[in-house]
Amino acid sequence: MHFDLTTLPTGLRVITEPVAGVRSVALGCWVDTGTRDEADSEAGASHFLEHLLFKGSEHLSAREISERFDAMGAQSNAFTSKDYTCYWARLLDDDLEEGFELLAEMLQRPAFRSEEIDSERQVVIEEINMNDDDPGDLAHEEFFQAVFAGHPLERPVLGTRRSVTAMTRDDLAGYWKRRYQAGSTVLAVAGSVDHAEVVELASRYFGTWNGDEVDHELAALHPRPHVRVVNRSTEQAHLVIGGNGLLRGDDRRFAFEVLNHVLGGGLSSRLFRVIREERGLAYAVYSFRAPYADAGAWGVYAGTTPSQAISVLELIREETNGLIAGGVTVDELDRAKGNMRGGLALALEDPNSRMIRLGRDELTRMEHLSVDEKIRRIEAVTASEVQEVAETVLSGTKVMGAVGPFDGVEFEEFLT
Repeated sequence: MHFDLTTLPTGLRVITEPVAGVRSVALGCWVDTGTRDEADSEAGASHFLEHLLFKGSEHLSAREISERFDAMGAQSNAFTSKDYTCYWARLLDDDLEEGFELLAEMLQRPAFRSEEIDSERQVVIEEINMNDDDPGDLAHEEFFQAVFAGHPLERPVLGTRRSVTAMTRDDLAGYWKRRYQAGSTVLAVAGSVDHAEVVELASRYFGTWNGDEVDHELAALHPRPHVRVVNRSTEQAHLVIGGNGLLRGDDRRFAFEVLNHVLGGGLSSRLFRVIREERGLAYAVYSFRAPYADAGAWGVYAGTTPSQAISVLELIREETNGLIAGGVTVDELDRAKGNMRGGLALALEDPNSRMIRLGRDELTRMEHLSVDEKIRRIEAVTASEVQEVAETVLSGTKVMGAVGPFDGVEFEEFLT
């Protein structure tokens, strides 16, 4: 991995990674703000802004922005998380300057036209409706609100219908002014790029942007065992159970990745084999990790017939307890490492994946590791380290989110 990093006098960080043999460029503007940074009156503002910045600037209309991206054959979009927001474009290397110009205009000079706020408000509400109509997404949201209850990470990224409806132009413009700063933004570019050219473009189009780094409310996580259920008469029950995980920068994170793969991260994982292949109790079953700077979570998702929910949860408990007590086998360890090696290699072929890795790691102050270094650290993970993480993480307090014809009481025995 070769990357170059330059910090402009304004505090804006510019990081690039060249990719040989391609003509495309992935450009991402990473802003150090997300759901966790919102005040009560701003719940969902980070995501709302993600929509609004495509609706036009002081000098460009929404139609002009979309038409210019289309004329280049570019792909452009954005995504919001609990702790950052990214605006990105994929385009031909000859069009890099125009991509810079458009993203710079959007981020620095949003128009906040009242009629566009009102029309996009309804779009966001429709997105919330769509999420609520997907019982799998809803079960995950219930789980995250359970595990992060009382923590800054608790709020849903989309906000709520009530908060989005009540949000005013002043709320949105004030949040943008407070959180969108040069010192809190990273420009990450990967593909057919030259670092000096990118720095020059950044200076030209972002050079007058100012503002310091922003801060975050950090807090320790102390989840209490409880179940959040949305009672619906569904054909399939959607279950998410888990608890407190490791922090983003924890030295044990590579062992945790291996553990996650063995538990439910692939087609040969324990949960997939036992619940789907041997018992036929679910079509989808997997485990996941959600690490942040000050807190983390792990969980298992399964979709099953409501009458089989208890059986599925019993099997999840058996497999997690088995990892706590007996650890992983040599074959499981080797398969997990091989899977992770292959995933890293495949990601190298995509400039957009490289841009995301560059921008996310720089924004969150994680060390930039080459693929070879990551593979070395993965290969160094031992079975005893995986079991130690299992003992630490999987045996902790559990919470649950579920959607189905339940009241939640029947699940409480699985939280201890």
